[in-house]
Amino acid sequence: MTQTKTNNHKNQKTGTKKLVVNDIVSMKNSEKISVITSYDYWSAKICDKIGVDIILVGDSGGMVMLGYTSTVPVNMKEMLIFSKAVSLGTKRSLIVSDMPFGSYQIDINHAVKNAIRFIKSGSDAVKLEGGIEIIDRIKAIIGVGIPVMGHIGLKPQTTKLWEGYKVQGNTANRGSQLLREAIELEKAGVFAIVLEMVTTEVAELISKSLKIPTIGIGSGSYCDGQVLVLHDMLNLYDNIRPRFVKTYTNLSEIILNAVHNYIIDVKTGKFPEEKHSYKIEEKEYERLVKIIKKIQKKISPSSPNISENKND
Repeated sequence: MTQTKTNNHKNQKTGTKKLVVNDIVSMKNSEKISVITSYDYWSAKICDKIGVDIILVGDSGGMVMLGYTSTVPVNMKEMLIFSKAVSLGTKRSLIVSDMPFGSYQIDINHAVKNAIRFIKSGSDAVKLEGGIEIIDRIKAIIGVGIPVMGHIGLKPQTTKLWEGYKVQGNTANRGSQLLREAIELEKAGVFAIVLEMVTTEVAELISKSLKIPTIGIGSGSYCDGQVLVLHDMLNLYDNIRPRFVKTYTNLSEIILNAVHNYIIDVKTGKFPEEKHSYKIEEKEYERLVKIIKKIQKKISPSSPNISENKND
């Protein structure tokens, strides 16, 4: 019976029906939401094929893909490239793109303009970090028809400027403030809220207080969904190893061994073998040799002779 349920779930998840925001909202209290952060075509295609509900094009791509030390330097041009690549590899999953630092803080018009650029690049929604201080931006973006995902708790774009990477909601005052922010975001119209590094107890209180889903990252099991960076769960990025990351396989080691074996094969002449190469037909090779000989005689009469047998 368990195996049948698993197979049915897989068949349902890998369907071709494109998920929309209302599908995600309806999963509240009925089904946990799977979210994976991805930045390119090939990984988005795999995640989409296996049935991930939301692919988040995170600004963490600046660190994972471009080598920045934080998410702050990544810009709109780079995020739009990531988003476009993900959209080309996705048929079913809902695509949510992070609006990078500086793309929505200046003013409302600037925020709306950049949100529209993401939708034009193939995204289905955008995500903004912040609470009450950006409510006007969120309302304006939603006002032009673009779905918005909220993000409170640890806010990587600005937290380094204030207190560093610390657990959020670990006091009564901080916990109540997060709850108030979540309620205000829901009133503003966001369809879901990411809770990053929020204590389990506070994340549970927030999740139970809202009608919209919460997506946890380092915020315990009571959230309505979970998100991890693909490169973290595959151990492809080890510059930072947060406590909340679960590694499902070690692709870094697998790739390292593969490249190592490739280098050895090249150095020793084991690669390429004949099966990896292409051959010209014998008659065409003989014609080629004659043509080359004529060319060589014109250039230099003393040029060495070329065998007319390609196997010599």
